[in-house]
Order: sequence, then structure tokens, then C-alpha cells
Amino acid sequence: MNRVAVDARSIVVKVGSSLVTDEGRGLDLGAIARWAAQVAALRADGRQVLLVSSGAIAEGMQRLGWTRRPQQVHELQAAAAVGQMGLAQAYESGFGALGVRTAQVLLTHADLADRARYLNARATLLTLLELGVVPVINENDTVVTDEIKFGDNDTLGALVTNLVEADLLVILTDQAGLFDADPRRVPGARLIEEGEAGDARLERCAGGAGSAIGRGGMLSKVLAAKRAARSGAATVIASGREPDVLVRLAGGARIGTLLTAALPKRAARKQWLADQLQTRGRVRIDGGAAAALCSQGKSLLPIGVVEVQGNFERGDVVACVDEQGRELARGLVNYSSSEARLIARRASTEIAQVLGFMEEPELIHRDNLVLMG
Repeated sequence: MNRVAVDARSIVVKVGSSLVTDEGRGLDLGAIARWAAQVAALRADGRQVLLVSSGAIAEGMQRLGWTRRPQQVHELQAAAAVGQMGLAQAYESGFGALGVRTAQVLLTHADLADRARYLNARATLLTLLELGVVPVINENDTVVTDEIKFGDNDTLGALVTNLVEADLLVILTDQAGLFDADPRRVPGARLIEEGEAGDARLERCAGGAGSAIGRGGMLSKVLAAKRAARSGAATVIASGREPDVLVRLAGGARIGTLLTAALPKRAARKQWLADQLQTRGRVRIDGGAAAALCSQGKSLLPIGVVEVQGNFERGDVVACVDEQGRELARGLVNYSSSEARLIARRASTEIAQVLGFMEEPELIHRDNLVLMG
């Protein structure tokens, strides 16, 4: 029995583009109605459910008569704008027939990168759940650029899982789960029924790209599970075409691939830091500073900084990398990049002398820093 799913009281369900749009042929209203019925059943069982749905661009392409996904950003955004209308209407109709209210929530990376907007997004989603409303969440493709995209809705699903501290992320796809080889190319490929999120072997198994309709492949789903595990959430990767998949999972059925979380839950503030997809800069630190951060639970002092990379301001999120370039931690920096360059390799007692002032004795305080291992 899948006890993780049975015990989950808060669930994020991500549905892929190929499922929502019947492989790009148009919105599959029957499938949407079936998922709505399953979500309604979970809510009746006392669970909170948030839905992350792809499909806006694919639906827009279908409505505009485009057979190939465009490459130009403005065309993708136009398709998203057209498709989002149909997508929202389809979910509203599917859930409305069951007496369940829905809300459309469009997010960008900037909403989760900024501390205040992150907290606002969290408060909004939690309030909707308290009101008995099912949030239907998508990336705001009409305004984002390649530099600030989540990359795919698998990542968005994981970030929403962390945002509301959900117990379980269910990623519904057009595959039965994660296999030890690509089942489309290797006839004897075996389904991996259970594993640990973050296991590098699973990432190697996941390999290549997804369908021509969506952006995410199996690798993006495995990486999403790894991200969701940072807040202690497990992930199930399963076929969205499996009958009553959500209800059966909640009942303990072993369907698809279960990836459990090995990492302990982190404080909400540190989870926000860990979830930053974009850092403003990097500081390369020496072995002593690396040991202080990773093994001794200490703050990062200027004396341990070997090099400052990029341009950032006080309060920005900065990555801490070792001398081989591996990211060890990230946190809110107390000094700008120009100031950090001046005090690098200096004792904290010298900061005021060098800068003419001292904000803090640490470059990054331990309370504002999270390990990335």
C-alpha cells in the first residue's frame, strides 16, 4: 500500500499538455471532467487539492490553426493568451458541474523570487483552499521571457508544492511512470515503482526530451520531485490516462513511480531561499568557509570569500560555491557586490575601516542561508 498518498492531506496535481489537449488536438473536455470528479472526491475526503495545468499554448495553437509550436516569443505569448481563455473555461465548466468553485492563478518566476510577492502568492493560495476553492495554476506565459521562465510546469508544480507546504505532488503524464530505460525505444524497459527523490541514478534513467506538445520530459519530472522533496513532499509520477488515478492513489494503490523525500523539512524562509531559480551573483569561498557552512552551521564571513562574481545589491539572493564551482549554499547577502569585493579576505573587524560603515559582521548570516546539498 502507498501510505504516503493515503496520509497526504494536501496534494498538488500537475497535468501535462499532451493530456489536457489530447496530444495537441484540442482541449480534452472529457478528461478534464474526469479529473474534476476525482479532485472533488478527494476534497470530500477532507483533502486540499491544487491543480497545476499546462495546455494554454497548445490550446492556443489549436485555436489559431498552428500545427507547429512557434519559436518566436511574441507568438508563443499570443498563443498562450488565446489558449488561456479556453483552458480556464474548460476547468470552470468541469468543476462547476460538480458544484466546485475554481480560481485561475497565473504565476511568474518574479512572483516567487521576490519575498513579499512570494508571501502574497502563498497567502492567496492558502486562502482559496480555506474557502473551498480549487486553484488552477499555470505559468503566466503571456508576459514572461525566456530568462525568467520556470522552464516547464513540472518545476512550477514543485514550487507550488513547496509554497503551500503540500504533502504530495502528483505529476500526471502520458507515460506510466519512470522506467529504467526509455520504453519508447527499449521494449524490455522496466517501471521503477519506488525510489528516493534526488537519487542521481534516477536522473540518468530519465534522460531525454518530452513530447512535441509540451516542454517537459521525464527528466524534468524527476528534477521536480527532487525540488519538492526539499520541503519534505513525496512525488508520484503516473499516467493521467489511468482510470481514477487520483482516487486510487489516495486509497493506497501503487500506481506509477513513487519518489520519497529523504530530506527533512526546512523552515519556510529557508525553503524560499532554496527555491530561487535565479541568483543575483556568486561568491567563491575557500575550504575553511565551506566547512564552516556545511559542517559547523556557521555564517559566511568576508574572510572566507575568495572571489565575488556578478552584480548584486544588499538583500539579493547570492550563491556560495566552492573552489571547484559547486553550489554549496545560497542566502540573502548583507553587502552589495562592489562592497563585497572590497571586504573579501578581510576580517569582520576591518569592515568599518574599509567601507566606512558596517551593516553586519557577516556577509551572509546563518539565519538567511540555506545549504543546497
